[in-house]
Amino acid sequence: MYETIEERTRELAAFVLETGSTVRAAAERFGVSKSTVHKDLSERLERFDRALWLRVRAVLELNKAERHIRGGLATRKKYRGE
Repeated sequence: MYETIEERTRELAAFVLETGSTVRAAAERFGVSKSTVHKDLSERLERFDRALWLRVRAVLELNKAERHIRGGLATRKKYRGE
């Protein structure tokens, strides 16, 4: 699938930057676990490309700050039968 971990990490970073997606959505899209996406984007990417890591980190922090809102919307949808 991927030649190296670095290649996968860079593709994940590009996907998150382009779409603003969550770790969970990126994991599903790339067929890897949430833990792998998180480790790639929060630890490995910093070693490969610090500037790219800073941009991705900003998106991940925004998603983290908004997750309680998404959770509330999902619960509302569940109980409304949508």
